[in-house]
Amino acid sequence: MNYFKQTILLLFVFSAQVGVAQNNGYDKLGLQAMMKGDYKAAVGQLEKADTKTPNNANVLKMLGYSYFQCGDFENSIAAYSRLITVKPSDYSAYYYRGKARLNIANDPKESLSQMRDNFYLSAIKDFSKAIELNGEEDTQLLQNRGLAYKDYAIYKSYKVKKGPEKTAVVSLFNNSIADFQKVLVVQPLRKDIIGLVDYVKAQIASLK
Repeated sequence: MNYFKQTILLLFVFSAQVGVAQNNGYDKLGLQAMMKGDYKAAVGQLEKADTKTPNNANVLKMLGYSYFQCGDFENSIAAYSRLITVKPSDYSAYYYRGKARLNIANDPKESLSQMRDNFYLSAIKDFSKAIELNGEEDTQLLQNRGLAYKDYAIYKSYKVKKGPEKTAVVSLFNNSIADFQKVLVVQPLRKDIIGLVDYVKAQIASLK
């Protein structure tokens, strides 16, 4: 289990202990299923908890995360959007909503969809908000925004025909590099990030 995922689960445990909803214990059963890694069962319990106590921040946070782990990104986005309405200062809600939107944008089934631009732009906006709330010291947030810029730029590069369009794509690639370089300031030995910087620079060179 990576550090970020472990931290999120610990936060779920803490928040559930200090704010148990009055919903016949469905939230507790959902949390127990999450801790076992059974996110499908967690969704079943947490949907019941959500029905009993709509707009409960703890339930929505666990439900959004469980949907995400099940690969149900549309429902994850919906749950995190509701959480943001209830608790707009929760940076992890923006982070996971951004990841869910990016996953949809990158899905091959979305290749012909006119919505891909919106999903990429919304993902970048979500990561930016998470960074605003939690600070640029969070390399996980910077890395994911960098990936979103990179993926969006690659998508846009397929349709590049004119000079101004190339300039816009290069700008996206440069934003990606800027985020990756911020990660390297904190974690200079990250070979994966160094590799990403080299890859993005090669993409820029291929446009010239």
